[in-house]
Amino acid sequence: MSNPIRANSILPARREDIELETADGLTLVGELATPLEGDPVATLVCLHPLPTHGGMMDSHIFRKAAWRLPALAGLAVLRFNTRGTSSVRGTSEGTFSAGVDEKYDVAAAIEYAEFADLPNIWLLGWSFGTDLTLMHGLDPAVRGAILLSPPLRFSQPAHLSAWASSDKPLTALIPEFDDYLRPPEATERFAAVPQCEVVPMEGAKHLWVGDAEKVLDEIVKRVAPSVPVPLPRTWDGPMETGDMNAYADRTTSAFRDVPMPKAD
Repeated sequence: MSNPIRANSILPARREDIELETADGLTLVGELATPLEGDPVATLVCLHPLPTHGGMMDSHIFRKAAWRLPALAGLAVLRFNTRGTSSVRGTSEGTFSAGVDEKYDVAAAIEYAEFADLPNIWLLGWSFGTDLTLMHGLDPAVRGAILLSPPLRFSQPAHLSAWASSDKPLTALIPEFDDYLRPPEATERFAAVPQCEVVPMEGAKHLWVGDAEKVLDEIVKRVAPSVPVPLPRTWDGPMETGDMNAYADRTTSAFRDVPMPKAD
């Protein structure tokens, strides 16, 4: 009998707590989820929203990716707290650096994925995490990147130029009603990266509340094109239920006090 996959549904996977060691001497906490059977077909390294406004490794899109995609799409999902960020998993050492020293965090996550022999590494950034992706994610080991709600707040035109020169695939999922960058402006600004696919997401907002399934489908289309989408909305195997109080998603109030970015 198939059961509906709900917001707190946890599908089978191998899950292990991990620690990342940065080049500047910090320990970051995280989790790696991989398929129960067989090797993953691709890997998502998740870079979360702004930690000063509630972003963390458990922000709901990333939590649902880790809970569903190993089983539904054969993906490995690596998520972690950047420096100074806390979640149920714990608190990473260090302090928030507005995207500067977080370059070491991004490098540590990519390095961990490499050393673990995880295949086909993609960066998945959300909001502040998209800036980290654009600023620090252009690594030889990275196959490409997907940006969720990019505000283009910390990243600069030079970072877009570097991605353009790399020819690495880049996809930007842009909510129709985003608080910071809506589809028309996103199309204009990402024109600097000819290979960037700008995907307007009808009816969506910056935090993607109610749109997680659509987002996961779009991610899987890019990183695992052999997997049929839309992904199943039901599951006929064993399924656990997560404690939604323990995983309280603070991003529901995130960004409320963040000033609008200005166009460069």
